[in-house]
Amino acid sequence: MRLASILVAICAAEAFAGTTPEDGAVIAKSNDSTVSELMIQIAGHEGDPAEKVFRNIRIPWLKNVPAGTFLTIMKDGYAAALGVRCEYCHVEGDFSKDDKRPKRAAREMAAMHHGINQQLAKMQELKPRPGGRFINCSTCHRGAVSPLSDE
Repeated sequence: MRLASILVAICAAEAFAGTTPEDGAVIAKSNDSTVSELMIQIAGHEGDPAEKVFRNIRIPWLKNVPAGTFLTIMKDGYAAALGVRCEYCHVEGDFSKDDKRPKRAAREMAAMHHGINQQLAKMQELKPRPGGRFINCSTCHRGAVSPLSDE
């Protein structure tokens, strides 16, 4: 498992190198505002599958998540785990575009973390935990773009 953590750290450092951190409260306020605006735009469709409400959902296990939950996952999961604004990965005004490398890298890392979780679920010799064992973006990133960051 230590090897997996090292691989995650190396991949993420490569994917998100060259970024600068912002104040967490400022980022959270910006992301809350962005998600509030999107919730207004999708009003009445919050419970529909994300892939029916938004364009270009490519992470298979997120396609059928309710659209409102999907926005929460993006804000409180991905963005919070990396300590970034939505626009770090997404093109402002058209979140469906794949123009930004961090968005493409995040998809690759999501597939990696999904694979690690599948392997964790198969492990028989680990001490059982209520709720099971799993990792997510925060496991390594801890609110920083680079999991190798001392910040």
